[in-house]
Amino acid sequence: MLPRSVADRSSAKPLENWPEFGLNPERTDASNRPTGITARNLALLRHMEVRLPGTVDSSPIYLQGVEVKGASHDVIVVTTTYGKTVAIDANSGKILWVYTPPGYASWAGSDQITTASPIADPDRRFVYTASPNGLVHKLLLRSGAEARGGAWPVRVTLNPSREKMTPALNIDGRYLLAATGGYYGDTPPYQGHVLAIYRGSGRVRAVFNTLCAKRRALIDPSTCSASDSAILSRSGPVVERGGESILIATGNGPWNGSSNFGDSVIELSMPSLTLRQAYTPDDEEKLNVEDLDLGSGSPALVGEGRVLVGGKDGLLRLLDRSRLDGYAPAAHRTYEERLGGEVQQLPLPGGGELFTTPAVWRTAGGTMVFVGGERATAAFSLREGRLRLAWQHDIAGTSPVLAGGLLYVYEPDGGGIVVYEPISGHVLRRLAGKPGHWNSPIVVSGHIVEPEGNGNDHLRSGSLSIFSLR
Repeated sequence: MLPRSVADRSSAKPLENWPEFGLNPERTDASNRPTGITARNLALLRHMEVRLPGTVDSSPIYLQGVEVKGASHDVIVVTTTYGKTVAIDANSGKILWVYTPPGYASWAGSDQITTASPIADPDRRFVYTASPNGLVHKLLLRSGAEARGGAWPVRVTLNPSREKMTPALNIDGRYLLAATGGYYGDTPPYQGHVLAIYRGSGRVRAVFNTLCAKRRALIDPSTCSASDSAILSRSGPVVERGGESILIATGNGPWNGSSNFGDSVIELSMPSLTLRQAYTPDDEEKLNVEDLDLGSGSPALVGEGRVLVGGKDGLLRLLDRSRLDGYAPAAHRTYEERLGGEVQQLPLPGGGELFTTPAVWRTAGGTMVFVGGERATAAFSLREGRLRLAWQHDIAGTSPVLAGGLLYVYEPDGGGIVVYEPISGHVLRRLAGKPGHWNSPIVVSGHIVEPEGNGNDHLRSGSLSIFSLR
């Protein structure tokens, strides 16, 4: 029997917008609202391929019925690895505008890229996007022109050749959140850091550096004695409900529990980005030495006061959100007590490494968590604060999406999207497509939108698949 929220979804308000990676600031990647696509009409989907001026190694966003070039359009917006942002009509596949950041020719074709997904401003007039030269831009949705009022565009790194804008942008109330990691190969010096930026003025409100954390401004990476500790997960900063704090996860780097926070899950207060608490595994030194980034997977708010994080060591760790390391944030702890404290550890289904964001599906019947891994896709049920495996398929996947009662998972190596019945794990259909990397789909308003291609191929062209009922 289906949960009531799924069985009754046809009477709910349709899902008409997908404004950011993960659908919302909490990055749940799940909605019970109907999309127009059901198990019965999957076979009727029309496939359209759009050629793009670059590879989109991230996820798209979608806004229904917005003004572009003087007319109303259902618009898909994507950012390529070299920073071109493209607006596409979702129904015709026509490119409506292309924004090319100044200086594009100086890095196009090089190793200097971005995989940050764009995000729409809540007022639906602007879209924020990243470019590989370390800037975040504010673009007019109606034209693609850059809004240059106040401090826009905003610099988020002083060394863009070492610090890469890897994760998606996010919004928490008045603030745009941007974060940095490192490039493939972990070439020092760099430090993962997160910025809170006023959306209106572009002024930087606060900075948190995961290394040299007592320095509260943007720093030249070479001036910090430690390197690495990237914020590299797909979701980047995760906004906790209420918007008063955020979670980030970091990759390999030094750790001392006070100023250096490699391989940690960190909770920061908003908007000051001050440290509230952190979790670091007992084996943090091994993770650092063996390049087993804890933060390659994204922290997920799974409910019942729990946070899930998985990384390159093939483990899923369930944490108590109110005491990430097992202690209340204000409790006095010895150096050793600052390590460990997880509620539960589980093997990553299929093994391998994790580079994706889980989807968290809450219904009247309970909560399910879907994980796309390097070798398998799996579902867990959350009961009494612990996760239990519900089903598993040995099909690799990027970040899953649950929309309108169906689960959609992009298969990066073979290409295409596998559509599952989420409770049983039964495969309903496979939608053909090209191989990719970290790309993940969105499903909204009768459309499935999937970018394709691998940013590490350093191409200046790419494709976008649109599956549509129209």
